[in-house]
Amino acid sequence: MSVAGFKKQFYKASQMVSEKVGGAEGTKLDEDFKDLEKRADVTSKAVVDVISKTSEYLQPNPASRAKLTMLNTVSKMRGQVKSPGYPQAEGLLGESMAKFGREMGEDTNFGGALVDVGESMKRLAEVKDSLDIDVKQNFIDPLQAVVDKDIKDIQHHLKKLEGRRLDYDYKKKRQGRIPDEELRSALEKFHESKEMAESSMHNLLETDVEQVSQMASLVDSQLQYHKQAVQILEELTDKLRDRVNEAQSRPRREYTPKPKASFDYEEQEHSNGEYFPPSYSSDVSSFHRTPSMKNSRHSFENGERILHCAPSSPLPKAPTLPPKQGVERWKPLPRSPAPDRRILSAVTSPVPSSPSSPMRRLIFSPCLAQREWHFII
Repeated sequence: MSVAGFKKQFYKASQMVSEKVGGAEGTKLDEDFKDLEKRADVTSKAVVDVISKTSEYLQPNPASRAKLTMLNTVSKMRGQVKSPGYPQAEGLLGESMAKFGREMGEDTNFGGALVDVGESMKRLAEVKDSLDIDVKQNFIDPLQAVVDKDIKDIQHHLKKLEGRRLDYDYKKKRQGRIPDEELRSALEKFHESKEMAESSMHNLLETDVEQVSQMASLVDSQLQYHKQAVQILEELTDKLRDRVNEAQSRPRREYTPKPKASFDYEEQEHSNGEYFPPSYSSDVSSFHRTPSMKNSRHSFENGERILHCAPSSPLPKAPTLPPKQGVERWKPLPRSPAPDRRILSAVTSPVPSSPSSPMRRLIFSPCLAQREWHFII
């Protein structure tokens, strides 16, 4: 910065401090200029706010807008002409409906309806994309050009006018110590800046015809969008009405349960709550129920009920033990005539055995060919 430029900045700063702190009065602008400045300021704010709100109207999701802006910036940096478009809500809904409708099957009534509505929603998304393009070209871009050119020019001239006013007021208060030629030059620059600011604001306010025509373009684009949307929805309504009539005329199919598979557990007809354990095969690692359970027989001896579960070879009857007093215990019984057979008896009560309160004995007979459990109840 040159010495003259530094001195000019110092004069401006000194005059601003005098007006803000010391209460000094600067050069007053006429009322016409103030009115023009106020109207231009309101117009500038309106144009900026309308551009922002129109973008929100066309693209309501702020996250998607930010992502789209970033992708457009990256595309410009890479030199790519085509950039991804805004994901329309109608398109996302249509994709979901069409996907699940095809999974359900278009031959079904609900699946076919989902596919029809999904395709119509995707058409609405395409129409909405066309609306975005038309509004951007015919409304947003012209207003953005006003912001980038006219409004910036107004702001520049007003800022320059304020600086020259401060410079003129500083030199005017020091008249006599500053050459008259320098003071006259400062006054001329002040008037020049004022005229340029007035001209730029006047040009902005006189372009209302263009602004109104841009508003008409916005409304016309919306009208075309809604006409196409109405046409798509009317076609979809006719399809859905036909599907409803077809579904109502179709006879209702009653649900018929399938017959259940029957399983034969080979249970005893008169078990009376007894438990019949399965017979063991000769292979110790596996066991199964044998048909011998069907041929089991019962007998009574001395008030006890004896169950024989091994029909292959009859077993000798276990000897009857008299009831004894004392604590419940297990003791081996005398060997039976059968080879390698042990009879265990549990003396549970001193009460004599009877059919109502029988004494329970367990006979375990490991045989060479077959091992079986026998309960004496």
